[in-house]
Amino acid sequence: MGPARVTLIIGGGIAAYKALDLIRRLKERHIHVRCVLTKAAQQFVTPLAASALSHERCYTDLFDARANSMPAIFVSRTTAI
Repeated sequence: MGPARVTLIIGGGIAAYKALDLIRRLKERHIHVRCVLTKAAQQFVTPLAASALSHERCYTDLFDARANSMPAIFVSRTTAI
């Protein structure tokens, strides 16, 4: 079994700030973190901050028109939790 993989979906609210600390703590434990931010969450934290801490692309949309793909399917198939 490989390293643990977590998808962290961050919603709007003051707790979104705490999500950044959670990402940092998970990474300290060598857990792979992939983030999804809702539009409301982006009012509190930026996708850039989540990406910088997780070392992964942060998803903000269900469909990615640039890549002609569906990130929701990719994210769900590549994480365990």
